[in-house]
Amino acid sequence: MKATVGLLLLLLTVYSEALDETAPGECCFHFFTERIPLKNIVSVTKTHSGCLEKAFVIHTARGKRFCVGHSVTWAQNAFNKETSSHPE
Repeated sequence: MKATVGLLLLLLTVYSEALDETAPGECCFHFFTERIPLKNIVSVTKTHSGCLEKAFVIHTARGKRFCVGHSVTWAQNAFNKETSSHPE
């Protein structure tokens, strides 16, 4: 019984460490349908590949976050501008 509990604790520890590395940052379930002016956008990130819907998370100067569909052209352009101005 102690061996089973020990094994279970070990597996939970390994699993929780794996979750930290692969867990989605943000996923979107509701989407903003209007355009956000480029001057109001602070950053743009993609949702994690494990999310059900591909999307961009737009962070504004007022500290708000908006989910915008991955196929929205202005959001793609904002993301491309963001990544080109901050190369890794």
